Amino acid sequence: MGEPPHQVLVGRLSVGELMQPAPYSVGEAESVLLAWEVLERSGQRHLPVVRADGCCAGMLDRAELAVACAAPASALSRRTVGELTRGRRTVTVHGEEPVRRAAAAMWEGGTDALPVTDAHGHLVGLLTARDVAAAVAGLPRREESAAPRSVRLPGLPPRPGRPDHGITIP
Repeated sequence: MGEPPHQVLVGRLSVGELMQPAPYSVGEAESVLLAWEVLERSGQRHLPVVRADGCCAGMLDRAELAVACAAPASALSRRTVGELTRGRRTVTVHGEEPVRRAAAAMWEGGTDALPVTDAHGHLVGLLTARDVAAAVAGLPRREESAAPRSVRLPGLPPRPGRPDHGITIP
């Protein structure tokens, strides 16, 4: 008795086939407040943090940022996301790697998302447990907007469900 068809399919998929390309991210020097606003406006649950050279420095999730935002307001504008990720090891995966390896890394690391990087460590996408679960269930992949999103954020993404009258992302 062989594996069910969807198990065979998932076993052959690469991370690049399931990942969400070009997630919103923030630089290490950005404030915790800006990071929270990016999460709120983008609808993401995870926020990759990138260094000035574009390499992935870590990742924050919504719960972690919510705790960090409980500090007094006067301290929030001075506290950077780099302070939250410094000294922490972040597991990353490459787009060519099998989804099974990424799922095992999520399980072992106790996380539900992994930054996807290229051969030079630059952030290219985000793979979530939701993406993997949808593939296992045989559900169609979430369609992304045709408009590319910048991984560097000089401005903020528009608020969901509202016309974009805010800052444009180049």
